[in-house]
Amino acid sequence: MATPPSRTPMAGGFLLSISIVIGAIVGAVKGQASLGFMIGAAVGVALAILVWLVDRMRG
Repeated sequence: MATPPSRTPMAGGFLLSISIVIGAIVGAVKGQASLGFMIGAAVGVALAILVWLVDRMRG
């Protein structure tokens, strides 16, 4: 029988989604919504990977 994990894993999905939204808003204000979306997505993916790596180091 498998034992349940003793800790709750961290999640980076919120950082990814909020980065995309903020990037799109900032991009739209500057007249480049698509570019803002792409930059926001790249920043969000980087942050989500960072959270994942930190979580792996913890456990």
